[in-house]
Amino acid sequence: MSLTTDRPGRLPRQERRAQLLGAAREAFVQQGYHAAGMDTIAELAGVSKPVLYQHFPGKLELYLAVLDEISERLITSVRAALASTHENKRRVHATFEAYFSFVAEESGGFRLIFESDLTNVLEVSRRVARTNEKCAEMIAAVIIEDTGLDKEMAMMLGAGLTGMAQTAARRWLQSPGTISQSEAARAMTALAWRGISGFPLSPQNP
Repeated sequence: MSLTTDRPGRLPRQERRAQLLGAAREAFVQQGYHAAGMDTIAELAGVSKPVLYQHFPGKLELYLAVLDEISERLITSVRAALASTHENKRRVHATFEAYFSFVAEESGGFRLIFESDLTNVLEVSRRVARTNEKCAEMIAAVIIEDTGLDKEMAMMLGAGLTGMAQTAARRWLQSPGTISQSEAARAMTALAWRGISGFPLSPQNP
């Protein structure tokens, strides 16, 4: 058998891994970490349990791999939002849109970052904290570039904006149909912009 394939179906190893991660994400989101079993995940993926264990030695390792994948998706979305324009109000709007789009995904993967039932496990809490920190750092870098504020102040503002985006997006999701995603993003942009725009631009960025 090829080193890059495994049974059943002889999918290439990376494709099989993606399939397993998709099944695990579904199980963890719907059932939570403790209720989701490796048997269930293997069944959802349409593979035998030995195939699942070929890729992941245990349920925690599988959960962490799913968490890494979802976290990277959010980080990539925020990075793209910040890079999408040089106009700061539009940057704020794009960032809120990124968070609202993230929580609106049908997979529900955001729950594994924002509502994990496993945050008492160090490996999980570190990943969640690192995801939030990375998003705050990217926003802080833009703030520093535009205002000349010191790093600590910019990080505090970045963390505040990411917390605002996360909390608002989750709240919006709890009342579907009441407010559209675009309306919600515009409202939060207006709120945040009234605050962040009060910081003067640095002389290098008039």
